[in-house]
Amino acid sequence: MLFVCTGNICRSPTAHALLLHKARGAGLSIEVDSAAVSGEELGNPPDRRAVVEARRRGVAMPAHRARRVEPGDFARFDWLVGMTHAHCAALRRLAPPGQEGRVRLLLDYVPELAGEDVPDPWFGPPAAFVEAFDLIERGVDALLAELAREVAA
Repeated sequence: MLFVCTGNICRSPTAHALLLHKARGAGLSIEVDSAAVSGEELGNPPDRRAVVEARRRGVAMPAHRARRVEPGDFARFDWLVGMTHAHCAALRRLAPPGQEGRVRLLLDYVPELAGEDVPDPWFGPPAAFVEAFDLIERGVDALLAELAREVAA
């Protein structure tokens, strides 16, 4: 599972951390990473506000440096999950022919939030990171439930 956002310092590392944390708790082993559609934050660690919110909730942020989506990611990961429609559109443009269907919008996993974007908290107040975390957690919970159903089938 590859989570993708704009700079790979807020939303996608949060989703990465949450899925790892929750999968471990459920006894599932899942390969998870995160990446960006832009190069503006390359090499930077997760935003400290995202780290603080994750820590506040008992979730460890993995050691991570922002990176850009690479062509090999389409071979490495079964699903590439964007935080917004724009991220998904960028991923579909990068996808090898026939692989566009492996791109998903995170909140599409939550029926009542399907079609919604996870807003970028970067320019907002600390409360924006709380809101983003809440939305990402709902998406990750629904995604994890779907993965658990697939494993059980």
